[in-house]
Amino acid sequence: MRRATLAPRLAAGLGLLGLLATAAGCGTTASGGSGGDPVTLHLGYFPNLTHAPAIVGVSRGLLARALGSRVTLRTTTFNAGPAAIQALLGGSLDATYVGPNPAINGFIASHGGALRIVSGATAGGAELVVQPDEGITSAADLKGKKVATPQLGNTQDVALRSWLAARGLHTDPQTGGDVRISPTDNSTTVQLFKQHQIDAAWVPEPYAATLVDTAHGRVLVDEATLWPGGRFPTTELVVATSFLNAHADVVRGLVQGNLDAIGFINADPAQARAAVNDALLQLTQKKLDTTVLDDAWAHLVFSPDPIAGALQTEVRSAHDAGLLASTDIKGIFDLHALDAVLQAAGQPAVGDAGLGS
Repeated sequence: MRRATLAPRLAAGLGLLGLLATAAGCGTTASGGSGGDPVTLHLGYFPNLTHAPAIVGVSRGLLARALGSRVTLRTTTFNAGPAAIQALLGGSLDATYVGPNPAINGFIASHGGALRIVSGATAGGAELVVQPDEGITSAADLKGKKVATPQLGNTQDVALRSWLAARGLHTDPQTGGDVRISPTDNSTTVQLFKQHQIDAAWVPEPYAATLVDTAHGRVLVDEATLWPGGRFPTTELVVATSFLNAHADVVRGLVQGNLDAIGFINADPAQARAAVNDALLQLTQKKLDTTVLDDAWAHLVFSPDPIAGALQTEVRSAHDAGLLASTDIKGIFDLHALDAVLQAAGQPAVGDAGLGS
């Protein structure tokens, strides 16, 4: 087992929210409604524990119930955020669960027109894991080494580049730099790590726990230690602006379903872990080992708060890494639907750090 995590302290205030959100979801009519023309909502998410609200929401029907009978929910899974955002920008997705950096990339690439973050979902759950027998104890020891991330420009990729830069190591998306960063599918990363073909990986859960518990990896950096209070967003709920403008009621239903899923997770974590693992079996044909599941879960906090203030840091990090041409993300949040469903659950609104539309 790994060292104690910051997640229990972060989760301490979420129990009441979980109970209220679950009660609100069970006691209200579907926010999407049953009247009006039929609508199909195309939703993306990842088969990762960091997307547990999506996995639970889909597998237990919480999203479909909140959306209402006139909304048909179609889902697609992705390995990492840039591919999901590309699908949203291309029009094949209406909404997706995704990390903050791909959301930022899509917002800037579309000059602020294509998408809005409408809710948070998950915080925490990303670590830099290194081979146990290569003497890697600091950033300096990674010079000349090969380090995997899920995809160029995804949230963990940016976090790694920022952490290295702060310690005097240069990386370049084109030429490599001091550290060879290798964007790699998460499942492939696990195999390469076990074969000692990579030296380290900055990955989300459950892959970080898998590297530690099944491949004897050692955590060099728990990303939670790099943020004030250990709070950083890992998964946000993003909606295409065109869909939001055309179907605001459906988006409110989606946000309600997300809140219901988070409520279910926080009200009964053991049942939630089992539900997520069963769903992962359907999605990936493989369940997580119980030790890996429990270890990974301890690093995650599930909350609708998008931790908006952190995005200013995220965008500066991506810009400094040469992955963004601009740092202007004013208008990236539209939290009107979230504030409405939180108010209905007796909870205060969350802040948008001045980045609301």
